[in-house]
Formats: sequence, C-alpha cells, structure tokens
Amino acid sequence: MSQNQKTYFNWSSGKDSALALHYLIQQRNTNIDRLLTTVNGHYNRVSMHGLRKDVLEAQVEAIGISLDILQVPENPSMEEYNSLMKSKVSELKSAGYTHTVFGDIFLEDLKKYREDMLRPFGIQPIFPIWKKDTKVLLQEFLELGFKAVIVCINNSKLDKSFLGKELSLELMDALPKDVDPCGENGEFHTFCFDGPIFQYPVAFEVGEQIFKTYNNPSDSSKSIQFGFSDILLAE
Repeated sequence: MSQNQKTYFNWSSGKDSALALHYLIQQRNTNIDRLLTTVNGHYNRVSMHGLRKDVLEAQVEAIGISLDILQVPENPSMEEYNSLMKSKVSELKSAGYTHTVFGDIFLEDLKKYREDMLRPFGIQPIFPIWKKDTKVLLQEFLELGFKAVIVCINNSKLDKSFLGKELSLELMDALPKDVDPCGENGEFHTFCFDGPIFQYPVAFEVGEQIFKTYNNPSDSSKSIQFGFSDILLAE
C-alpha cells in the first residue's frame, strides 16, 4: 500500500486498536488521517467500551489524528447499525478513502462481516494483528510502553475487581484460564491512555463502577451483565 492511498482507522479506544495503529505507523507506508469510532448517542459513550465521548476526544487529540464519529441510537437493531455504517462508509468512499484498518485478531465471522460490508464500496480492509498470538501481543503492547486500563468486563467471565485495573504482566497472569489475554472473545475491553503513538499521556481518573444487563443476542431467554469502570478526565 502506498502513502497516497487514503486510509481511515476503525478506532475502538482500546489496546488492540492502539497496537494495530502503531504497527502501521512503523511501516511508514500508510496515510492514516482519520480515526472512526462508534458512539452511542443516547449515552454519549463509545459503544461496547462505555468510554465517555469527551475522554475519547482527549485521547484522539493526544494521538494527533482527526476523529470521525458514527453516532448510533440507544439500542440499534443490526439492520439500523448496518444502514448507518453503510452510509458512513459511502461518505468516506466519496471523500477518497480506499483502505480501512481493524484491530481484530482471530474472530473469523467478524472479519468476514467487515469484508462483506466493505466489498460493495471497493474499500480494502487491513488487519495488522490478525492471527497473532494474543499472549504475545499483550506482552509486546506492554514492552513497547503502552498503558491501558480495563473499562468493561463480561461479568460471567471476570470478577468486578478487574475493573479499573491497569494492564500488566501480573494482571495477565491473574486472568482466569478461559479468558483470552487480549479479551478477544469480549471478556473485557480497555482504554489506552499512553504509549508510542501518543504525543502525551491522557490524564484521567477512575470513577464509579456501573453494571448493566442486556438481552443475550444469541438466546433471547437469557441476559448478559457487563460491568463498566467510568473514566473521567482529570481536572
């Protein structure tokens, strides 16, 4: 990929996105000038991660790349989400973007979904950390000087004591055996606040813990509970 091919990055605000972005910056052959993040308009928070919009904005400002937000309603159906995403992708295609980047690691169905979504628009997806060993990835993330805290957990997989904890080798060793080191199966999500892609660290405080119950998309008779650690900008 040459530098004149415009590329936008699907930014989650977490560690996998940060490491994938670092990989591409180091290759020096991409022109990433936009980070696209999905934000729940009702809560004004990053979808899945629960990160406040103002913290996201401060994070992206510290990185130094323009932020683009896809706003979705409180509880969008898959059809609503797909419609909104296709509209955004069409807008980006019209703006000259030819490539896009994801921080996915090994979920084949998610990768196929993204490829199928983008194919009609002729936008080429890039997966810099695809199929890499997740334990090795987390070790590399820490060795490079990245820093992140856990901001969301699936309560059926992790105890609430993990919320708000900074990632470390010790914390990785403390994860239950059935939890992926990078939380690739949705066991946890993170907020990355410092590292080689940042011009300066994001100053923040860990706030209260919030717990929410959602319908299980694969079994409507069951529910799933997630815990969130509220992140506030330091005053």
